[in-house]
Parts: sequence; C-alpha cells; structure tokens
Amino acid sequence: MNFFTDFGRFVLFMKQTLHRPQKWGVFGSILVREMYNIGIQSLLVVVLIAVFTGAVTTIQTANQLITPSDLFPTQLIPKFVVGAVVSTSSILELAPTVTCLVLAGKVGANIASEIGNKKISEQIDAYEVMGINSASFVALPKIIAGIIVIPSLIIVANFLLIYGGVLATKFTSALTMDDLIEGARMVFHPEYVKIMLIKAFIFAFIITSLSSYQGYYTEYGALEVGEAGTKAVTRICIFILFFDLIIAQIFLGL
Repeated sequence: MNFFTDFGRFVLFMKQTLHRPQKWGVFGSILVREMYNIGIQSLLVVVLIAVFTGAVTTIQTANQLITPSDLFPTQLIPKFVVGAVVSTSSILELAPTVTCLVLAGKVGANIASEIGNKKISEQIDAYEVMGINSASFVALPKIIAGIIVIPSLIIVANFLLIYGGVLATKFTSALTMDDLIEGARMVFHPEYVKIMLIKAFIFAFIITSLSSYQGYYTEYGALEVGEAGTKAVTRICIFILFFDLIIAQIFLGL
C-alpha cells in the first residue's frame, strides 16, 4: 500500500507543482540560480567520470576482443570493432544512464535536503500563509532547470567518453586512434542520438521531481532530512534503471 500511497501523493504533488509561476521575474532569477547549481557545479564531476570511463571501457574492450590470448593466439576480430563497441555503448548507455546515476547522488540529494530543510523550518508553511503555491515555488524551477541542463551535461559526457577512448589509445599498443574513430563512424546512427536524448529528458525529470517530492514531504527534524536525501537517491536510481530498461525495449528490442 505504501507504493500506491506514495504514487498518489506524487501525482497530487506534480499537479500542484506544474502551475504557471505567480511572478515571472522571481521565477526567472531562481531558475538561473538552479541551472547554475545543477549544471555548472556538476560539470567537473561529469567531466572526470566521462573521461576515465571512456578510457577504461576502451582498454578493457580492446583487451577482451583483440588482444591475443592462450585460447585465441591470433587476432580474430578487426580492431575497428572496439571503436564501434565503445561509441555505441557511450551513446546508448554510458552517457545517459551512468551520468544520471552519478547526478542522482549529487543533485538529487542536494535538492531533497534543501527542500526538506525548508519544510522542517516552516518556510514552506510561511509560503502557504502568504498565498504562494509552495510546491510550485520550491520545486518547479528545479525541475525545469534540470530538464534544461542535465541533457546538456549528457551531451558533453558523450563527447568526453569518446575523447577518453582516444586518450586510452595512447597507452595501449593494441589499438590506434584511427581504428577507434573508424569503428565509431561505421556504426554511428542518428537514431542512437535520439534514444540518448529521450533518456536524458526522462532521467532529468525523474531526478528533479522525485528529489523535490521527497524533500517536500519531509517531517520532524534534521535526521529525517538526511533520510529524505538517502531515500530520494535510492528511488531515483531504481526508476532510472527501470525506465532505462523500458526505453531500450521500446526502441531496441527485437
């Protein structure tokens, strides 16, 4: 019953949140601040994770597919296949899913804790007394900011994943940069980019809406604020993986 209770309360929360702002000037200033908090302050983490993940994926894929071993002493698979695997996995899975799982821990926990602190300090109650739609005021700028900047971070991550693979070719003799680029070009399909962007927008909404909901319904004290952040991250990760499976089945399932 807890699932259905939470689901119904979440639907009512989103119905209350998705209202036209009462003061566009105030909304605009908050939106810019949230875009900075969610996007710019997460950029360094996204850059580091994308570059190192791309490099590690390239090295491991090359080691498993084209490096001679006792079982296969001769090379059976062309080297450009490594570029094809790294490029496809980066676009379809590593850039959108891994990046958003990382952002769930950083952005999701921050949003839940920030709104939770406002809840327990009775700031949200004060908004209601002043006739302000509190859910829309505290959550809507965060949701729209996330939908704008998180897909942008995912696009940046995708390029850096490939760049990390290019860097990895400098440290391994099994693969050259030309092999990597050739494989990436051979398998590139615009449909993959569309799937990546669909995942990006859905995951961005999941991260911001669930964390806002979890913070908005925080009760009691500071301990519960920490628990709200933990619950938000856990639920966000579960829903990201669930919708990742659904989207893959819809667009790529046979």
